[in-house]
Amino acid sequence: MADLESREAKNRANNGYYYNNNNGSGGVAYRDHHRRHESDGSGWTSWLIPAFVVANVAVFVVAMYVNNCPRNVVAYHGKCVARFLGRLSFQPLRENPLLGPSSSTLEKLGGLSWVKVVHGHQGWRLLTCIWLHAGVIHLLANMLSLVFIGIRLEQQFGFVRIGAIYLISGFGGTVLSTLFLRTSISVGASGALFGLLGAMLSELITNWTIYTNKAAALFTLLFVIVINLAVGLLPHVDNFAHIGGFLTGFLLGFILLLRPQFGWAERRDIPADVRVKSKHKAYQYIFLLVSLALLVAGFAVGLVMLFRGVNANDKCRWCHYLSCVPTSKWQCD
Repeated sequence: MADLESREAKNRANNGYYYNNNNGSGGVAYRDHHRRHESDGSGWTSWLIPAFVVANVAVFVVAMYVNNCPRNVVAYHGKCVARFLGRLSFQPLRENPLLGPSSSTLEKLGGLSWVKVVHGHQGWRLLTCIWLHAGVIHLLANMLSLVFIGIRLEQQFGFVRIGAIYLISGFGGTVLSTLFLRTSISVGASGALFGLLGAMLSELITNWTIYTNKAAALFTLLFVIVINLAVGLLPHVDNFAHIGGFLTGFLLGFILLLRPQFGWAERRDIPADVRVKSKHKAYQYIFLLVSLALLVAGFAVGLVMLFRGVNANDKCRWCHYLSCVPTSKWQCD
C-alpha cells in the first residue's frame, strides 16, 4: 500500500503545489486535497498575511508618531536620525541602532514587560507586543520573513488555520519570554513567525506519506530553523520568544494542518465494491491528541507560573543560555 501511494504521489505531483522552505530553495511536491476548487486546481487567495504586514507597518508608523524624537530626545543621547521626517524621525543610533522609537515609547504602547504584566495586571501586553517593532531593520526583517513563509502557507491551508497558528504562536512566545526575561522590554512578531516555521515542520511529519523528496525537505527545513534559533543566541535578541513560538506552532501543526491520505479525495470515483480509505491515518490522530494535550498543559502551567510571579530562571539555572551565550566579544545582560 505504501508503494502504491508513493507511486501515486509521484505521478500526480505536477497537479499540486510546491511546498518550499522559507529560503526559497528546493521543494516537496504533493497533491493538495485541501484545495477549495478542485475542478480548476486553484487554492486559497492569501489576504490575511498581507493584512498582517499592513497592520504591523501601520503600528510602527503610529509608534514613531507618538515617539516624536525631535521633541523628546535627551540631548546627551545625540541627534535624531533622519530629522527631515519630522516627528517620525528615529531615536539617536546610540540609543536605538535599529532605527526606531525609544524603549519608553514601546513600553507605553504595549511592549512586553514582566512588571507591567504581573504586578500591573496588564495581561493584554502578551498580545500587543506582537505588533510592535524596535525599528525599521527589525520590522523589515520580520515582514519579509512573514511574506515569504506566510503567503504560501495561507494559500495551502486557508486564512483561518494560518491566522490561528500565527496569533497563538505569538502568544506562546510572549508567555515563555515573560517567564524568563524580567528586566527588559520585548517586542516583535518573531515568536509568531517561528510558530509558522514550527507548523511547517510538524505538517511535514504528520503528512509524511504523501510527500516525495521527504529527507531533502526535512533536512532543509531543520537547517533553516537551527540557523534562525542560533541567531537568537546573540545579545538583545529574545530567543525565548522564538523558542516558545516555535514549540507552540509545532504542536498546532499536528492539530490544524492534517492532510487526507491519497485516495480519500477520489472516493467518489472508485467502484462501490472497493473499500474506501479512511480520511486520515492512525498516527495522525495520535499526533493530534498528544499535541493538543501538551499544548493545553503547557499554556496552563505557563500562565499559572507567570501570574504567580514565579521566576523561571530559579527553576532552570542554565536556561538563560538559550537566549544569549556570553563570549569574548560580548556579554549578556
